[in-house]
Amino acid sequence: MTAATHIAERWRAAYATMLLELVVLAPSATQARILELLRRGSGQRFGAELDRWYEWIWRMDPGTHPDYSEFKATLYEAIDPRFRAYFDEAPKTAIRLDEIRWGGVRRDGIPPLDHPKLLPAGEAAYLGDGDVVFGIEWKGDVRAYPKRIMAWHEMVRDRIGGEELNGVYCTLCGSMIFYRATVQGTHHVLGTSGFLYRSNKLMYDRATESLWSTLTGTPVVGPLVGRGIELEPLFVVTTTWGEWRKLHPDTRVLSLDTGHQRDYGEGVAYRDYFATDRLMFGVPRLDDRLPNKAEILALRVPGSAREPLAISAGFLSRRPVYQDRIGRVEFVVLTDGSGANRVYASGGRRFVSWGGTTAVDADGARWTVSEAALTRSDGTRLARLPAHRAFWFGWYAAYPDTRLVK
Repeated sequence: MTAATHIAERWRAAYATMLLELVVLAPSATQARILELLRRGSGQRFGAELDRWYEWIWRMDPGTHPDYSEFKATLYEAIDPRFRAYFDEAPKTAIRLDEIRWGGVRRDGIPPLDHPKLLPAGEAAYLGDGDVVFGIEWKGDVRAYPKRIMAWHEMVRDRIGGEELNGVYCTLCGSMIFYRATVQGTHHVLGTSGFLYRSNKLMYDRATESLWSTLTGTPVVGPLVGRGIELEPLFVVTTTWGEWRKLHPDTRVLSLDTGHQRDYGEGVAYRDYFATDRLMFGVPRLDDRLPNKAEILALRVPGSAREPLAISAGFLSRRPVYQDRIGRVEFVVLTDGSGANRVYASGGRRFVSWGGTTAVDADGARWTVSEAALTRSDGTRLARLPAHRAFWFGWYAAYPDTRLVK
């Protein structure tokens, strides 16, 4: 009896996910036979539209075969032997294994930048004022990471302000986040796993081979799941090189000498993907309150993780000062002319205007605006809060209960 005959005669719903993953990797001559098995067993007629098959499986939730994790480990180790460690021996999980999709590259096939070369601002002749950069200041150390470089590498391991940080840029979901690399005394060295969850990049750590969520900074598959480990996100701003350099003339910025051969021209990487609202990998659900790739400012305030908030970047661009709250935390978003957003705790104060490096509250008090805080002349300090940009579809896929301000 062939495997195909066995599956056809002893069909169980849990075979659907396994067959679909086989289709993705099978030679074209074999794909039609697998799809026919899938059609007969499931009764669905989606043909070769793989995203429709995935959506159906995620919606119906047929469950997974008892040997599914071993199947997944064996299937993908044929591409990269290192993939087996992610799924071997029925790992602990915080997400559905059948929603984890291969992204089309080997482990670290999108090579992270490891303590890359930096240039003083005055030597970065390759950057134009309108080029997009991700700016961070940590413990007095000011850095700019151009999108045109990060889109080719998606991760950077760097030492900023004397501390090891992991920076991760998920090109598919549009988010750039910096995390402190050390939690409870353990330094986590992260890399690109090669897999995705709901179109969101999954990282791995070298020590345990656990898979980590980019958006939450938590392990979601492997031995670290359930240990209460969560990377601390830092504040990062998406802005233009001209605006960042004006505010921080002493900034350092990535050199084009990365050790890799890429076309680092502005807008080159993922040009076709960014140009349309179409997705490269499907997600279980979409929300049409905004276009899929509309940019939002994503907030998860410590202590209020169950109250995620998304604010439309377009909405904020029309409101230089916007105030709101998450749980008990009141905050203010200051948006400059480049569209860059910075979020600060407001402590119940109402701000009415800002410009340059000064914000004014309703009582007329003036506050100095810095990357770390709003500071009044008497020393009162309102701390910056972690926030980052993301595509609406990617944030909603991770947080379907999110509140949206648009």
